[in-house]
Amino acid sequence: MQYEFIRNAIFAALLASVACGIVGVYVVVNRIVFLSDGISHAAFGGIGLGYFLGLNPIYSAVAFSIAVAVGVGASSKKLGAREDTAIGVIWALGMAIGIVFIKLTPGYVPDLFSYLFGNILTVPKSDLFVMLVLDLILVITVTLLFKELLAISFDREFAQTLRVPVNLINNILLTLIALTVVMLIRVVGVILVMALLTIPAAVSEIFTKRLIHMMLGAAALSLLFTLLGLWLSYLTNLPSGATIVLLASVVFFSTLLYSRCVKRVS
Repeated sequence: MQYEFIRNAIFAALLASVACGIVGVYVVVNRIVFLSDGISHAAFGGIGLGYFLGLNPIYSAVAFSIAVAVGVGASSKKLGAREDTAIGVIWALGMAIGIVFIKLTPGYVPDLFSYLFGNILTVPKSDLFVMLVLDLILVITVTLLFKELLAISFDREFAQTLRVPVNLINNILLTLIALTVVMLIRVVGVILVMALLTIPAAVSEIFTKRLIHMMLGAAALSLLFTLLGLWLSYLTNLPSGATIVLLASVVFFSTLLYSRCVKRVS
């Protein structure tokens, strides 16, 4: 704790866990894991654009990810494209845009590897402030729209009969996913962000079906995976992002196996 980068890493883990606990549950319940992965890869375009314009890549990634998230919904509804097709195209388009802008950026891009595969030990104070602001936005939005988000998560047709603005709430949910993806990029990177977003929520869902309890469990598990994975990466001299995801995956499959054994015994 005497080193600033360790303190920053712990704060980053805490802030990222709050986002995982809230948004990850909606991703799992709505079965839009592929969508979240598409947004995370497309966010690389925002990172490349930020480097090209001389901006903080996190700021540009936020704007780019939100545009991508809303664009997926618009292309599937207004243009008639299948949602999975639209996700795949925007996924590839975002990565291609990022590569092109990075190639056009003069000089050397120093920490590109950390954006691809994550390095929680390199999170600066400026990014911690951005993560805190995004967390506040997530908490306030979900608190105000909890019933509406709950309605579209379990029965969208019934929500429409209750005059819930389904399309608007869905776009808000996609925006929340985009914000969470940007937060997790510095922790586990673009490539692995889907795992940390969904695994804690999936494990939590095995033990409880109440949304609030799932969120609390997912947040606690995400914090546990991140801190323990960080410690294991120190002991084994392995990349922190990959170690965190490996630990979470082992716990997920172990929990599934335990749950299946319990059901057979009972």
